[in-house]
Amino acid sequence: MLVRLLYASRASSTLTPELIEGILAQSRQHNPANGITGILCYSGDIFMQVLEGGRDAVCELYNHIARDDRHSNVRLLSYEEIQERRFASWTMGQVNLAKVNPSLLLKHSEKPTLDPFVGSGAASMALLDELIATASVLGKAC
Repeated sequence: MLVRLLYASRASSTLTPELIEGILAQSRQHNPANGITGILCYSGDIFMQVLEGGRDAVCELYNHIARDDRHSNVRLLSYEEIQERRFASWTMGQVNLAKVNPSLLLKHSEKPTLDPFVGSGAASMALLDELIATASVLGKAC
């Protein structure tokens, strides 16, 4: 059974390019073997990530992330059984929201900043869908 999980967290320390690259490299190394695809968005000290795959693999990865000392305030925004993946082309796509037009963020939230802690999981997923539609996702691995 396939599931999709969306969560948000805050970085425990300053987000540096090296920290982001380390997280992405780890994801891209381990996710294919576990059948997990997804996308990671980040801005300021906030992470927002979608994980898709088998229920056990996704739940185990989410629990690992919740214990990871690079993350704090890990919050589950959405969890659902799915018929097909939205993010099947990415072992772990990435979006640096500092490089996205603020009007796109404003379309889905109260302010032109990423803050999934105050919005709904549906609004956060709609933002991710639009980021894909506008080709804002990097790291595509077909």
